[in-house]
Amino acid sequence: MKKTTLINPALSEAIASLGHMDRLVIADAGLPIPPETRRIDLALTKGIPTFADTLRVVLSEMHVESAMIAEEMLTVSPHVYELLRTALRDIPIETMPHTAFKEQTRSARAVVRTGEYTPYANVILVSGVWGFGS
Repeated sequence: MKKTTLINPALSEAIASLGHMDRLVIADAGLPIPPETRRIDLALTKGIPTFADTLRVVLSEMHVESAMIAEEMLTVSPHVYELLRTALRDIPIETMPHTAFKEQTRSARAVVRTGEYTPYANVILVSGVWGFGS
């Protein structure tokens, strides 16, 4: 049996297959997922799993170079932005309108759907390279 934190096989495989600059989206329950983008659906019911729990586990396994969020998060769900700032530390976070954010999900390797119901609790994580950068 696997010894690290992440035990979901689909999510573990998706993270293991990421190359430099590949993108992984952690999404709330309502984010539309483009049909051509791989969906890893973790949602069980409202709030399970949470965006925060999913982010914590993904960050334990993934080297992140940068992140992208919808600018609406800053005003509608500022506590989610603060959670991201804390979790990502010095990793740069780019903001864009939600419509542009949704378009960016098309180029993601996968979208991880959580049970989160908080508006705009979505982030695109850009994969980095171990040993380079932060």
